[in-house]
Amino acid sequence: MKAYPHSIRPLFLSLIASAGLLTAAEPVKDTKLSADESLVQLAILLDTSNSMDGLIEQAKSQLWKIVNEFNDSKQGDKKPVVQVALYEYGNQNLSVGTNYIRQVLPFTRDLDKVSEQLFKLTTNGGDEYCGAVIREALDKLEWDKSGQTYKAVFIAGNEPFTQGPINPNDSCKAAIQKGVVINTIHCGNRSEGENGGWRTGAALAEGRFLTIDQDKAVVHIEAPQDKEITRLSIELNRTYVTYGKDGARGVANQAAQDSNAAKYEAAGAPVQRALTKTSSNYKNSTWDLVDANKKDGVKLESIKEEDLPAELKPMAPGARQTYIDEKAAERTKIQVEISRLNEERKKYVAEKAKEKGEEATLDNAIGKAVREQAAKKAIEFK
Repeated sequence: MKAYPHSIRPLFLSLIASAGLLTAAEPVKDTKLSADESLVQLAILLDTSNSMDGLIEQAKSQLWKIVNEFNDSKQGDKKPVVQVALYEYGNQNLSVGTNYIRQVLPFTRDLDKVSEQLFKLTTNGGDEYCGAVIREALDKLEWDKSGQTYKAVFIAGNEPFTQGPINPNDSCKAAIQKGVVINTIHCGNRSEGENGGWRTGAALAEGRFLTIDQDKAVVHIEAPQDKEITRLSIELNRTYVTYGKDGARGVANQAAQDSNAAKYEAAGAPVQRALTKTSSNYKNSTWDLVDANKKDGVKLESIKEEDLPAELKPMAPGARQTYIDEKAAERTKIQVEISRLNEERKKYVAEKAKEKGEEATLDNAIGKAVREQAAKKAIEFK
């Protein structure tokens, strides 16, 4: 079958998938770890009631920076990788029968999916029940049982922490018994957050009480390397080889989240997303044959013929492996160049940051907390 240009490939794959010509391969679970990886679990609970648009905007623009905190970390001889879960609460569009709570995503390593869902969130007036959403996250998420795993909840909102039918202090005590740290982020005045119970909740679960200005625009320090890093991020997409029922969705969503990040160029989202795409945290084994083959050890001969992409079908088995190896090498080359440029960028940004000072924004609040808490699990940061 004819190989199609990359620019029309997502549309082509979508069309043949909808026609039923792509059938499901044996799915690769996106939470799977390799032998040299250790786990970090972050559950983000966002208030999506009225007046919280600023919080959602910060979350959209800073997801990549938050995950990137772990890019250069080590836990013994293992590389920590991040699973993210997402909840919204306090939105009147949700049912009172669920305490105005919705699990947006369970724990996943599919960060494009996390970004996609963040961009779908909308706000609407409602009642914010912090105790209820914490309890829901504790009970419904698949928390790792190892005592060496850094497990944390970050709950952000602007109303009293004590609202609702479930006592939040009980929820926080239950969390620490499970080895889950609760970090509370009050969007507003520090004294109001303390009086509203946000500090108490964090203290009961060995977490941090943080305050942010949710209406403050996140300002990125632009560096000379930014444009080239962003360009190379888009080039990386050409090294992905789709397969199975998730192939069309995956490659299309990858491009969509590049576009979403580009909307927040002033906040540095495209650069931070590029850095994520060079790290172990960016894993797409469920739809990309390069990741499936190299990171999860999936053998090409185990993939059904009908699940292979058009460019591989005419090839002999050996040629298929060579093609995947070449794409993997190309990807590594681009990732190495992005990392090199980022080392130059970091030096430039560090100098400028001294003049600018630190902003009270979501990414900085979470970044401080994760480094401090993960260190207690023997996770070392550069």
